[in-house]
Amino acid sequence: METVTAIKKQVDPSNIMQIGMGFWASKTLLSAVNMGVFTLLAKGELSGNDIKTKLGFHQRGLYDFLDALVALNFLNRTGIKETSCYSNTEDSAFFLDKNKPSYMGGLLEMANNRLYPFWNDLEEGLKTGLPQNESKTGDKSLFEAIYSDEEKVREFVNAMAGVSMGNFMTLSKKFEFSSYKTLCDIGGSGAHLCAQIALNNDHMNCLSFDLPQVAHVAQENISAMGLNEKVKIISGDFFTDDFPKADVITMGMILHDWGIDDKKMLIKKAYDALPKGGALIVIENIIDDKRSENAFGLLMSLNMLIETPEGSDFTASDFNELAKEVGFTKMDIIPLTGPSSAVIAIK
Repeated sequence: METVTAIKKQVDPSNIMQIGMGFWASKTLLSAVNMGVFTLLAKGELSGNDIKTKLGFHQRGLYDFLDALVALNFLNRTGIKETSCYSNTEDSAFFLDKNKPSYMGGLLEMANNRLYPFWNDLEEGLKTGLPQNESKTGDKSLFEAIYSDEEKVREFVNAMAGVSMGNFMTLSKKFEFSSYKTLCDIGGSGAHLCAQIALNNDHMNCLSFDLPQVAHVAQENISAMGLNEKVKIISGDFFTDDFPKADVITMGMILHDWGIDDKKMLIKKAYDALPKGGALIVIENIIDDKRSENAFGLLMSLNMLIETPEGSDFTASDFNELAKEVGFTKMDIIPLTGPSSAVIAIK
């Protein structure tokens, strides 16, 4: 009789170490973005000494920092140490050069300046269910703090553009807009979604709807892109005002800020603003229905715990249920970039 020997899987702590010490890599990237490394190198490759001089680095740690960025695949390098020259990788050149419209560093700047210290109190948030941001110390809520400060307004608008620009570009080409003529982006921030839709769909006319505090930033963006005839900026409050009528209503990273009742209320407002056959498009880091694969979506939902009183991310099934409750008849989903998707409801 043959004896079957069970081969035990070799245990390996590397994943534990990589995730547990992941803040090392995170803070290295965030610091590089904040200090302008990638924007500097967009002009061409530079030696380590040139980078040191232009960005004010100290000699100690210089090459460890730059070479860590090489090992993390954010920089390319020829030579070594004193003979080294550094340049951006393709991804860094596209997404981390502040002078490109595809720049997503705004989110990383906000992560470095705001979120990084707030996440230190995740344990308290898990025990209390309460936000761990500015509001924790009796200061203004997240959005009150942002909209009361011009610098924070611009940082927030840039952050939202950074995290969503790739999604907006992809949506503008993947969704079939030929049956529609008008679009209104609710919580349009810097009007970047409207801009991408207009740039890639000549027949579309768009409205970007958001609070008055961001209107001037949105208008600056639209004017700079020469889209004043195709994109209009409208000020309003999506909680207290009706949504403008349009064939397509979009919400990019809006619903996850709010609890179930407010999510449903906003979906109902979209339904009321759409004609028969109109489309609601919601862009989020949609969590997979098994809640075990889209780690970024789940971590974003934890970030909503840190940042908001009731917000959370959600699955496509969660969205479909709410959409059906308010009257939508057909639902779909379009994968976008990375962990993000667009869930779609047709009236």
